[in-house]
Amino acid sequence: MQNFTVPTRETVSENNQTLFDNLQKGLGFVPNLYATFAYSKNALGTYMALQNAKSSLRAKEREVINLVVSQVNECRYCLAAHTTLGKMNGFSDEQILELRAGHASFDPKLHALATFVKETTENHGRPSAAAVDAFFEAGYNNENLIDTIMVIGDKIISNYFHGITQIPVDFPEAVALEMA
Repeated sequence: MQNFTVPTRETVSENNQTLFDNLQKGLGFVPNLYATFAYSKNALGTYMALQNAKSSLRAKEREVINLVVSQVNECRYCLAAHTTLGKMNGFSDEQILELRAGHASFDPKLHALATFVKETTENHGRPSAAAVDAFFEAGYNNENLIDTIMVIGDKIISNYFHGITQIPVDFPEAVALEMA
């Protein structure tokens, strides 16, 4: 299998160097996953635009989606990153593990979201009618549905990207779900 190394600022296009500088300023480092997108002159900017797009979903809801999709797809990198981000968004370690399993006993609305996302991801875009109904009954609307699907797609991109490149995880490792 191809061995992917993480590009450095000096080895990427001028446009990507600017994006690296912005990531360095905002996060204090350039995550390996983002850096590896910079093998393409356009992919990093395109991916960051998708991730930073306006949404009807709150940051906590987006983290629910990120955690569930990354668990379904068994992406070590994204689970590590979104465990860190989930904590920054106010979730406890226990809540993060529950979300990764596709549940949220601590919040009925987030539970409906997690269930819908898990079924959608596991069934390749075909959740059960019950999961869709529960999503809407929890108070979500059509705009939220579309934005949820966008975040699922965003996370599938990064999950697959890491699955193929296997670049080093540069966030604290997430505990394995079966160990919890």
